[in-house]
Amino acid sequence: MPKDYYSVLGVQKGASEEDIKKAYRKAAHQHHPDKGGDQEKFKEVNEAYQVLGNREKKQQYDQYGQTFEDAGRNGGGAGGFGGNPFGNQGFDVNFEDLGGFGDIFSQFFGGGGGGRSRTSARERNRGSDLQIDMLISFKEMVFGAKREVSLNRNRTCTRCKGNLAEPGTKIVTCGTCKGSGVVRQQVRTILGTMVQEAECSDCHGEGKKAEAKCKECHGEGRTRQLETLVIKIPAGIENGTRIRIAGEGDAPKFGGSVGDLYIAVSVKEDKQFARQGFNIHTETHVPFVTAVLGGITNVNTVDGETEFEIPKGTQPGAEFRIIEKGIKHGATDRRGDQILKVLVDVPKKVSKRQEELLREFEEAGKKKGFFG
Repeated sequence: MPKDYYSVLGVQKGASEEDIKKAYRKAAHQHHPDKGGDQEKFKEVNEAYQVLGNREKKQQYDQYGQTFEDAGRNGGGAGGFGGNPFGNQGFDVNFEDLGGFGDIFSQFFGGGGGGRSRTSARERNRGSDLQIDMLISFKEMVFGAKREVSLNRNRTCTRCKGNLAEPGTKIVTCGTCKGSGVVRQQVRTILGTMVQEAECSDCHGEGKKAEAKCKECHGEGRTRQLETLVIKIPAGIENGTRIRIAGEGDAPKFGGSVGDLYIAVSVKEDKQFARQGFNIHTETHVPFVTAVLGGITNVNTVDGETEFEIPKGTQPGAEFRIIEKGIKHGATDRRGDQILKVLVDVPKKVSKRQEELLREFEEAGKKKGFFG
C-alpha cells in the first residue's frame, strides 16, 4: 500500500510549498539520528519530502496516490495503476519487444527496456546535505573569523575506502544478476502483466560485489565518524547567509558522491554598533558646552577607542562620518565608514552661579541676534 506522505510530514493535502518545507525541517530535526531520533522515521521523512518537495512528483502523487516510479516498484495499486483490465486473460509483455514504446513505459514504471541507459546506485547516489547553525559576534562579522565545529556524520569508510570489500579480498561478478546489474520481474500494469527490469538489490546495480563485506562498515561503504572542521567565516558576511562547503556532508550508502555542508550564520546584535550596508552606525554623548564650543571626545570603533573632534555649534542629532571604520567590502581591502550620531547631554540641575551665567549668555545671544 502506498505511503501517506502528508501524514509522515504532518501536513494537510493542499499544503503550500513553504508549509511542506517547514514541516520537513521540523520532522527531520526531530528524527535525526544525531539528535537521538529514530533512523527509520528519519528515512521516511526524507522519502516523503523527495516526493512532496518535487512539483512533478507531488502532482503524480496527488492524482494517483503514488509517483510513476513507485507504481513500477509496487506493481500497480492506487489511482488506476493496479488491476488487470483484461480479467483472467492477462498477457506477458517484454519492454524490449515494444521498440520505441519501451522508453515510454520505462519512464512510467521504472523499467530498463527499449535500450534505455541505466545508472548504478554508485553513479546516482548522493549523500544528504547537512546544516549547522552558527552565531558569531559583531566584530567577527566585521573582520571574519575561524571556528572549529565537531560533526558526527556518515563518512566514506576508512577501512575499505568505500568499495564495500574487506581489504585483501576480491570484487566478484554478482551471481544474482550475472553481472548485468538488473534483474527481471513481472509487474501488473494497466496493459496486463509485463516483464520489468529492476536494479539488482544484491549488487545495487553495479554488476559486481564484494566477495567478503568490509568488517568495519558491513558492506555499506560508510561509517559514522566524529570529526572536527575549521570553518572560515569571511569578513563582512551578511546576517542569515549560508556558507556551502562542498563534500563535507553525509556519504551515501554503497558509494557515490558526498553531500555538502551548509553553515547558517547569524550575527549577534551589539549594544554599541549597528550595521547598515557596509557602514557602522554608533552614537556618542557630549556635554552641551562641548556641542556649543567644540572639543575632543573619545569614540568607540570596532578597531578600538579613537579621538574625534566635535565642531563648534554641533546640533543634537548631528551625524559625522569617520572614514574607513566600517565593514570590509567582500574580497577587497576597502572598508565602509562609521556614522557617528551626536547626542547632546543637558544637565538636569545647575547651581545658582551657573544659572546666572546662562542668563547672561541668553541675554547676550538675544542682543547679537543668536536667538529668536
